[in-house]
Amino acid sequence: MAHILLRYGEIHLKGQNQRFFLDALVRNVRESIADLGRAQVRHAFGRILVDSPAEEEALVGRLRKIFGVVSLSPVQVASPALPDIAGAAVDIVGAALGTRPGIATFKVDTRRADKRFPLTSMETSREVGQTVQHRFPQLQARMDGPDLLVRIDIRDQAYLSSETIPGPGGLPYGTGGRALALISGGIDSPVASWLGARRGVTIIPVHFHSFPFTSERSKEKVLDLCRVLAGYMGPLGVWIVFFTDIQRAIQLSVPDGLRVLVLRRMMMRIADRLAEQDRATAVITGENLGQVASQTIESIAAINAVTRLPVLRPLIGADKMEIVARAEAIGTYEISIRPYEDCCSLFVPPHPRTQPGLGEADEAERGLPISALIDTAVQRSERLTISPRWARDTLPVGS
Repeated sequence: MAHILLRYGEIHLKGQNQRFFLDALVRNVRESIADLGRAQVRHAFGRILVDSPAEEEALVGRLRKIFGVVSLSPVQVASPALPDIAGAAVDIVGAALGTRPGIATFKVDTRRADKRFPLTSMETSREVGQTVQHRFPQLQARMDGPDLLVRIDIRDQAYLSSETIPGPGGLPYGTGGRALALISGGIDSPVASWLGARRGVTIIPVHFHSFPFTSERSKEKVLDLCRVLAGYMGPLGVWIVFFTDIQRAIQLSVPDGLRVLVLRRMMMRIADRLAEQDRATAVITGENLGQVASQTIESIAAINAVTRLPVLRPLIGADKMEIVARAEAIGTYEISIRPYEDCCSLFVPPHPRTQPGLGEADEAERGLPISALIDTAVQRSERLTISPRWARDTLPVGS
């Protein structure tokens, strides 16, 4: 039986709403590991405790991706009595010495959440540390920067660990409303979607596909990105929007310097329509101020003008190196750099307008049958369910 202790952070600040967020976090934990065997998941003394028959490595791989979890530790459980705690600590140190060469110093750090335990945290650490040093005389105690840190959490039971694994933090997924997330296939938009989800927002990815201008491989690239994101969020309902007719119409009637701007305005109009079907109340994009011509303040204002929805741009002030680092950390970077272009990058003109006025954008669209194009795009769009990589593959919604 594997035992994992999960720590959360920001939820502690939620006051009277704390129970809502805790219930969501416990539910998300249960759902993320439901296929790994019958597990017990419970909240006690400010921690979430998981007991599962699954292999520890598989459990950690799932739990470390759950939004709201600040860190987690595989733990050994002992009764809240000093001899049992000390014995468990000796076992943990012995196991660490067998697998991690070079350990010469150690520290015992105790948190006593259950004040019924007769010793203070410092007294417990001292007593357990003396037992460890008696059993392993080659080890020296060190308070700062020890080679091995043994943590003891005394709650309903005593939970001992020697490893702390970071989680993504944030708020539990599903507690922050619903938003469409525009996914191009590049580096930025998956990161923006991940950051939105980290604040609790339920993500509905939307990809604009322009076959044959863009290949089926570009579509599969986006679905692979969504599979990575689903590892953090659970199964995702993904829109693949038929965008070919809109792309053709813009090519024929819009001045080349304004084509990408008009493309993005059409995307926002379609997002408005899809949001009605999905009960979404916002749009998330990967736009980053000044990165490309369509991401200047003037262009952003012209894009926002055609949607009723608030547009969330989590990357608006990030630099490219920060975005790339985050993409590498969450596992989307290697997929994003596959050499398959999206519908916007394929038709970027040599001299795009960087400071378009709203009137200029409206005039550029005058020759487009906007309502008819949007109707066709929505009617011919495809909705897929994308599961995490370890689960079931892509299926049309409703199948």
